[in-house]
Amino acid sequence: MSYVLTLGTQVAWWGLVPVFKARLTAQERAALAFMSLKSMDRDDAVMTAEAALYAGAGQPQAPLFSFMDQANSWAAWAEPEEREAYCLAAFNRMAPARQAAFLEFVQRRACA
Repeated sequence: MSYVLTLGTQVAWWGLVPVFKARLTAQERAALAFMSLKSMDRDDAVMTAEAALYAGAGQPQAPLFSFMDQANSWAAWAEPEEREAYCLAAFNRMAPARQAAFLEFVQRRACA
């Protein structure tokens, strides 16, 4: 954790998530979150808790390598409601032939 505090970057902080999941129990993570929030003034604690619980991934960013690479990365962070909304909106904007091909692909995977 001192490494993350030294770096202070968003990437470093996000790197703590899998470490916490692997090394701390759910009860230990809850206690850490609770005490961290208690150490803040009320407005900052509420804002932090809301950001952690409801922020999701936001809109997809421009791809670094490919659209599929970026989509997979974004989907890993997105909330279920975000994934569903973007999926439906993208599907609705596809040409009818692409919609049919997409549905065939999804149905084939569901049967596998």
